[in-house]
Amino acid sequence: MTSPITDYLEAVLRDCRDSDGGEVLTGNRILSKADPDVFSVAVVTVEGTVYCAGDVDSSFSIQSISKALTYALALADRGLDAVHRKIDVEPSGDAFNEISLERDTGRPRNALINAGAIAAHSLVEGREVEHRVDRILALHSAFVGRDLSIDDDVFDAEMESSDRNLALAHMLASVKVLECDAHEVVTGYARQCSIDVTTPDLAMLAATMANGGVHPGSGDRVATSAVVRQVLSTMTTCGMYDGTGDWIANVGIPAKSGVSGAIIGVLPGQLGIAVHSPRLDDRGNSVRGVEVFERLSRDMDLHMMDIAPSGHSAVRRAREEDGRTVYELQGDIRFAGAENIMSRVLADLPDDPTRIGFELEPARAVNGAAVRLLGELIERLRSDGHDVEVDDPNGLM
Repeated sequence: MTSPITDYLEAVLRDCRDSDGGEVLTGNRILSKADPDVFSVAVVTVEGTVYCAGDVDSSFSIQSISKALTYALALADRGLDAVHRKIDVEPSGDAFNEISLERDTGRPRNALINAGAIAAHSLVEGREVEHRVDRILALHSAFVGRDLSIDDDVFDAEMESSDRNLALAHMLASVKVLECDAHEVVTGYARQCSIDVTTPDLAMLAATMANGGVHPGSGDRVATSAVVRQVLSTMTTCGMYDGTGDWIANVGIPAKSGVSGAIIGVLPGQLGIAVHSPRLDDRGNSVRGVEVFERLSRDMDLHMMDIAPSGHSAVRRAREEDGRTVYELQGDIRFAGAENIMSRVLADLPDDPTRIGFELEPARAVNGAAVRLLGELIERLRSDGHDVEVDDPNGLM
């Protein structure tokens, strides 16, 4: 039986196929030959379930979507402070290939415009350009879960039209932002943009981000949660170039686009989405891709500001067992959930010392803030003379 989600995605593609506005990129002789009617969507959950519709076997170059993971690798190699000294995290308000540098420091505005991406590439550790490219390719392969390759024809075409990027690189070198030779950086940057992918590849990449840097299929950690958080934060404010404000208001999903017509979206803790359609609007974003994301966000309540209450049901129930009040905890417990538990326990607490139990078997996860709050609650209860037992068979705390 076909999944209703697959049927829904196919219906979305049918409805959006009539949107034939925009133009295929003309500045690259390979990308300019793309079939304008190729259209596909893929969704991958953090559990690793894949749903696809459309031309999912059609491959294309990753282009600017590679900026996100190159930034991630620079952060992993150098640390946030060192990268931040070279690259800011502010929206530029300009087109992706504009020279958007800080007046006083010469830093690019963010890592998701060309100037910032070139700087980020130079911050990836490697003795020479091929070493850096190999490491960038390996990270993309790890996020996707298969060995990816570089399309040499696309790379050659990128280098033929690289004058503006070379100008950006020399400008960055003149203000001591680049960590290596300008020509080497542009060559490496062009190669990372030429990584060959499919829509399901990009949806899996996005789902790995949504899963905090853990690949949903293999369970392998390929990036730290801190690095992923920084990348997603930058995608939220800068990922759709000068259209990011409209995107976040209307779609509400951290995203990154590329001029081959792909867009990825990441809903942390839930899923990754990718759409591919080569026709671009005047901001360099896929026309149909934007429409598909708007539809998914609206139909499936995916806007990140559509927030379900997280703390109201952290206590599934309280039961009396052998003279002990046992609180059964459930769900994903974060700050609000931990506060809800604390309030419930303190409201029930008698004046005299009593016996209390916490049962974590029904709970799925307890984050760091909740662990600290609940740990403090337990410590204070014990210091006041209460007998507290914690049943935590899965080691959540």
